[in-house]
This record gives sequence, C-alpha cells and structure tokens, in this order.
Amino acid sequence: MKFKLLIIGHVWPEPRSSAAGSRMMQLIEGFQKENYEIIFASATAKSDKAFDLSEIGIVQANIEMNNSSFDHFVKSFNPDVVLFDRFMTEEQFGWRVSEQCPNALKVLDTEDLHCLRKGRHQAFKDGANFDHSYLFNDFAKREIASIYRCDVSLIISEIEMEVLKNDFKVPETLLCYLPFQLDAISVATVEHLPSYANRQDFITIGNFLHEPNYNAVLYLKEAIWPLIKQQLPGAKLHIYGAYESQKVRQLHHETSGFLIKGYAEDVHEVMAKARVCLAPLRFGAGLKGKLVDAMLNGTPCVMTSIAAEGMFGNLPANGLIEDDPQVFADNAVQLYQNELLWKEMQQHGFKIINERFNKAHFHELFFKTLNDITSELQKHRHSNFTGQMLQHHALQSTKYMSKWIEEKNK
Repeated sequence: MKFKLLIIGHVWPEPRSSAAGSRMMQLIEGFQKENYEIIFASATAKSDKAFDLSEIGIVQANIEMNNSSFDHFVKSFNPDVVLFDRFMTEEQFGWRVSEQCPNALKVLDTEDLHCLRKGRHQAFKDGANFDHSYLFNDFAKREIASIYRCDVSLIISEIEMEVLKNDFKVPETLLCYLPFQLDAISVATVEHLPSYANRQDFITIGNFLHEPNYNAVLYLKEAIWPLIKQQLPGAKLHIYGAYESQKVRQLHHETSGFLIKGYAEDVHEVMAKARVCLAPLRFGAGLKGKLVDAMLNGTPCVMTSIAAEGMFGNLPANGLIEDDPQVFADNAVQLYQNELLWKEMQQHGFKIINERFNKAHFHELFFKTLNDITSELQKHRHSNFTGQMLQHHALQSTKYMSKWIEEKNK
C-alpha cells in the first residue's frame, strides 16, 4: 500500500536561497525513497526562486488560511502523515487536520527553535547575557505548545534537543533528532575541487531576510573586515545572499574589497572558488547551511561559537572558532595564508559531512520512529496528556477565531 504525505509549508521551498529550503528537499527525498504519495501545500505566494516540485512528481496545492475549503481538501486526500513546516503552520491548520483526519500522524519540522533564536536576538539587542528570561518568551509558549500537540517533532540540532528536554522538560518520546541529511563526499569529488593555490579571497553567504545573516554582514563591515584588510590589503570579501535590500546594497564598497554580490545561482561554484568562508553570527539557532556549503566544497571557515553550535559534535571543526573580532580577523588571516592548516581544516570538513550528516545514518532510524509511533498511535497520544489538553484548548480558541475570520471575510 502506498502511504500519503501532506506537507504544509510556511513557504515554498527555495533550496538555493536558504538552509531551510535545502532541509525541506532532504525530507521530501526521504519520503519519496519510501514511496510516499506527496502533496505540498502552502498559503503563501511562490517567489521566482521557489523550486518547482512538479519536476520531481509532487503535486503542489494552494490553500487558504481561515477557510473551510482546507477541510474538504485534507479530508479528500486523507493523508497518513501530515508534516508541518514550522510551528506557525501547525497553529493555523493543525486543528483542522485533527478534526478531518484524526488518525493522521502529525509531524512538526521546527527548522530551528524560533524561541531560542528570537530570545538570543533580544538579549543581543539589550546587550545582556542570554538566560531563561529571554528563552521563555512568547514564541516559546507557542512553539512548545505546537510540539506537544504534534505526535513527533524533528529537531535539527543536538543542542536544541537538550534545550527542549532540560529547559522545557519536553518528553523525549515527542522528539526526533534529525539533522541535515547529505550525500557522502567521495574521494573523486574531493580530487575535483580547486586546490588551495587555485582559490582566492573570502566568502560569506546567507539569505538576507534572515536577521542573523544581515547582522553578521554588518558586523563584518564595521568590525572584522577592516582588521583583515589591514593585514591582507589585496584580499576581497564576496558576499552572497538572496533578497538583498537597498540597505544591504549600500554596504558594497569596491575600494575596500567589500563586495555585495547578491543571489548566487550556484552556491557550489562560488564557494569552491573561495579560500576561506567567514561566519561571524552573533545570534541564531539551528544548524548553519553556510557551514555545510563550505564543507561540501572544501572551504575552511572562521566562525563564532553561535555559528559552530551543534555542527561538529566530538569531531574537530572545519576551521577556527572565535568570538573576539580582533582574534577572529587574525584567525582568518592565518587560515588564509597557512596552506598546511588550511588543508587540515578542509579534511575535518569532509569527515564531518561523512560522519555527522551522512543521510545513510539517519534515513532508516527516522522512518522506524514514524512507523513505531504510527503502530501505537493512540497509546502514544494517551501518554501525552499535556498535548491532549493543548489540543482541546486549540480547538476551542483557534478554531472559533478562525471561523470568525472566515465569516468576516465573506
């Protein structure tokens, strides 16, 4: 029997623009490998950067928020599994799924913990140390409630697994650690990458709609790049990212080699040309796609501790980790000039991809988790009274607010 999967996307996947888009394509690939019939639905408009899912045999559906037309749509498809892309989509559509398809397994892909990212951002803006007063924010109340209402939530970082278990006391039975799932890097792939001598300049990359990325570019401009430029006068920094705004373009400065390049059609091409990737993130959460892109293309990194979080486990990093801007700049110069150190860090990156993010390590475990929960779904739900309670209140509040909005819009 062919199982059915409905993915409800907060946005349409853009694998060339964001790590979240790449993550969604990895999930889709896994379900396709298990021969699922898949519909991807979203209430948002598609951008010109959205991947055309019909090219890989997936039906694309436009849905409306606060509209009972979704009820008929989901009941007609009758999915075995519903995957919510971020907690906001579960808030909007979760109660409708529960009403129309009560036996569907509800899976939440958190992407990253929004409450952790938002809390760190606020602490940064306040110039304060991040603590529980920042973590236990309004986003946390919504996000943790969504995790409880779902049967299982996919957590991309081991650090975030610990935050959920230790700080929020979420039962481990509701969580599934599932990081990036990547193809192993072969010896042949490595041999075809440009050598140290055939690379030049620095690179950083990231979707500019993502506030941590814009802040990192600003930090480079104001604090770090001038220190690097003093030591390497001929060096350039190539800055790539989708959705660059006018305030981003204004940072472009030819004379200092601070070059805003905008959207990269092929991230692998531009990353493989660079000698060193810079990732000076000062807040954020989840795993950093720019570091993955760098490791896949053999480009060592200099990064902050926030950027490195959850990436390396017990393995040595594919570069140098530092939060002080002067030492960060010195490390960037050292990595740029020292070929032996550069090659050592490059090898670390290949090992990390193959040992920590190899999709062969996670595929069977993930689908075993889904099958185990499905086989005893009612027992699993009965053991989650908090989730039942939150589901009840969501049906009483979100449901009627949505119905009121629908009537108001007629």
